[in-house]
Amino acid sequence: CGASPSRSPHPAAAFAAARPRRRPRPAAAPSHRGVNPQRWRCEKTQAWSFWSSLRASDLPGGLYGDVSKNMLKPAAAVSVEQAEASAHLPKGDMWSVHKFGGTCMGTSQRIQNVADIILRDPSERKLVVVSAMSKVTDMMYNLVNKAQSRDDSYITALDEVFEKHMAAAKDLLGGEDLARFLSQLHADVSNLKAMLRAICIAGHATESFSDFVVGHGEIWSAQLLSFAIKKSGTPCSWMDTREVLVVNPTGSNQVDPDYLESEKRLEKWFARQPAETIIATGFIASTPENIPTTLKRDGSDFSAAIIGSLVKAGQVTIWTDVDGVFSADPRKVSEAVILSTLSYQEAWEMSYFGANVLHPRTIIPVMKYNIPIVIRNMFNISAPGTMICQQPANESGDLEACVKAFATIDKLSLVNVEGTGMAGVPGTASAIFGAVKDVGANVIMISQASSEHSVCFAVPEKEVAAVSAALHVRFREALSAGRLSKVEVIHNCSILAAVGLKMASTPGVSATLFDALAKANINVRAIAQGCSEYNITVVLKQEDCVRALRAAHSRFFLSKTTLAVGIIGPGLIGRTLLNQLKDQAAVLKENMNIDLRVMGITGSRTMVLSDTGIDLAHWKEQLQTEAEPANLDKFVDHLSENQLFPNRVLVDCTADTSVASHYYDWLKKGIHVITPNKKANSGPLDKYLKLRTLQRASYTHYFYEATVGAGLPIISTLRGLLETGDKILRIEGIFSGTLSYIFNNFEGTRTFSDVVSEAKEAGYTEPDPRDDLSGTDVARKVIILARESGLKLELSDIPVRSLVPEALRSCSTADEYMQKLPSFDQDWARESKDAEAAGEVLRYVGVVDLVNKEGQVELRRYKKDHPFAQLSGSDNIIAFTTSRYKEQPLIVRGPGAGAEVTAGGVFSDILRLASYLGAPS
Repeated sequence: CGASPSRSPHPAAAFAAARPRRRPRPAAAPSHRGVNPQRWRCEKTQAWSFWSSLRASDLPGGLYGDVSKNMLKPAAAVSVEQAEASAHLPKGDMWSVHKFGGTCMGTSQRIQNVADIILRDPSERKLVVVSAMSKVTDMMYNLVNKAQSRDDSYITALDEVFEKHMAAAKDLLGGEDLARFLSQLHADVSNLKAMLRAICIAGHATESFSDFVVGHGEIWSAQLLSFAIKKSGTPCSWMDTREVLVVNPTGSNQVDPDYLESEKRLEKWFARQPAETIIATGFIASTPENIPTTLKRDGSDFSAAIIGSLVKAGQVTIWTDVDGVFSADPRKVSEAVILSTLSYQEAWEMSYFGANVLHPRTIIPVMKYNIPIVIRNMFNISAPGTMICQQPANESGDLEACVKAFATIDKLSLVNVEGTGMAGVPGTASAIFGAVKDVGANVIMISQASSEHSVCFAVPEKEVAAVSAALHVRFREALSAGRLSKVEVIHNCSILAAVGLKMASTPGVSATLFDALAKANINVRAIAQGCSEYNITVVLKQEDCVRALRAAHSRFFLSKTTLAVGIIGPGLIGRTLLNQLKDQAAVLKENMNIDLRVMGITGSRTMVLSDTGIDLAHWKEQLQTEAEPANLDKFVDHLSENQLFPNRVLVDCTADTSVASHYYDWLKKGIHVITPNKKANSGPLDKYLKLRTLQRASYTHYFYEATVGAGLPIISTLRGLLETGDKILRIEGIFSGTLSYIFNNFEGTRTFSDVVSEAKEAGYTEPDPRDDLSGTDVARKVIILARESGLKLELSDIPVRSLVPEALRSCSTADEYMQKLPSFDQDWARESKDAEAAGEVLRYVGVVDLVNKEGQVELRRYKKDHPFAQLSGSDNIIAFTTSRYKEQPLIVRGPGAGAEVTAGGVFSDILRLASYLGAPS
């Protein structure tokens, strides 16, 4: 390490004995195998010689700056009585405490911006806590790691630290201030080199020496900011908090502040250096024995809270790079909102569950004196931020207000200890968690059934192997004897926590949360909730975590109800639906809080996919320029694997049997299905029953209103009658808009072929009119209504009168059919005249006879005063004869064909789904 061996009066054994008992914080020292033992003993002796020769004046800044003698020597230069006589530390609201993190102090310009913020603060007294410049703490730890690994590059790394601070100082300061800072910086770096050299020789750094090295980042930041404020003419002092803050290490990488001793030392410090503006180092402190230590990672917030409590400040402001505390992680929930207020307890819970709010222990010191903490954005001064204080008295108690936020913890495993021998046996839980404690694992959450049959708890994934092994050893006999049935580990879990102080006094919170998760098709593995109800915690699959977070966040009105939509079949109906969605999107967001995102559009040949939503104003162009070959499986996977949106729906606008055959699998994946496609509900009965059983047993929805009446509420009307206890006797109706148009216009001297040709040209028929005239489409609608009413019929059970003459059914093309159709006009004219002579009209109807449990499709004659005879255009009409509507049937009438009304019916189902998922109705 660049050091020559030298003799020392101190034996190597003394060096070994002098090592502190706590293990070093940085990486473990390297193995010394292969090192010459004599040389190794000599190097250890040399290291001890170095430590022994160090004096207080040799250490950077005298170890504790200008007042090192007060910390390292038993006698103080100024007595307590003299200090108290010269200046008394005032306490109370006149103090405003600010904390600026490494990002805020990252460059010379940012340090100047911090100085400007402090200078603009009108408070009578200001105490500012700062972190090291951005990345410097990591650089300092790296120095120690390199040195104890005997990596000579620590010298170069230290030079980089020096250059970083020297460059910042030259940008920020000038004249005598710059000279003073650089002089001190040079001295500090020189002493650090000597210390790191000794660490390199020993191949080992104690935790106290590591903490001492690392703490220089905060010292240099505080000095730079102090000089920046002084150059404006404002008096300012900087404080090395190792002279003031006293903490007791407690193990588990934590410390406990000694408030009484810290308060005494702060009063002494203030007596020597009274100032209205004080810049203090964050993160670093001392033990009661005056050994340098730290408040551990992210401890600068803790420093600010401790100091705020010592001076009983009016407010502690934590300056960061976000506008405040979010209702959820904005990287996972894009609609997360900034919370204006949080209670101390809510902030505490959120920090425990991983939310980037505060150091978990920051809240404790300020709670005692009800000192508010404000989280603000240094880079957006206009943002008011989030205030953490006692529970605000003016907040409402509804569901939206009582659940403040959601947080998650990933990479967990759930351990389940189960067995009938656990019930009523004292000490079982103690034995379980004693074994867990013995391996040093951190238990995140515990859940136990009241029957005591099982106990489950969550631990970090990296610790679960040791926990499982310890439990199997501890309960070997119980497992062999059968008193315990298993110790089970469930990997790849996450925790979702809902946090809110008022959940305890608001009914329905848990029900709403679990309803939201169920509707997003998310399975909960374990639940925990304390009697305080500050949080409700659930364990679920890690792959479901983001979707669960979004579903819960959306359900409590913290964001919009977002639907990820996949459109299958951009034909006439699909194209019309996309245009309707585009025209209504802004209104839905504004008035109904519904955000519809079309994530993909697929036809039979090409498809286009998007991760965030297709621009519906240009979907046709995208389908042409950005399309890829259509692949239905890939299309569905794209929708189901998108974790940004918890609610996914596939809209099938085709008439394709193969597409309809996938509905069951899609529903099983938790994807809602909406369709005007009649093939699934009129297909084989066993598949239909299987599909409906799955739909009824889950929170996954299957809507198909448009299969029967296009935009008319036929299915919903029938369900309303059945669900309210009415008995359906008969359903009769004109279900085809095409055939309604044909027979409404087939009167007088007009020929049947002319009317069919007119309907085809007007777009009322399919490209081949035989698809309409065969009656199959009406039969499918009849079978759908029959099954909805409880009849178990196959499509083949429905007798259908086809309007296509048998001789024309074999025509190879639609044109051939249309050319030959006039040859049958005389037959149709005869049937029309017979009806006319009897004062009747011809109508093509479908009938569901619930009394006789049958259905049929036929051409019937109705009196001219009958509702069916009074239709016009392509209107449909359906009559429900029930126990309640026996004398006068319930009539539903309106347009039953056309792309606009069919797409409108599908759109209505989409909005109904959004309402079921939590959108305002």
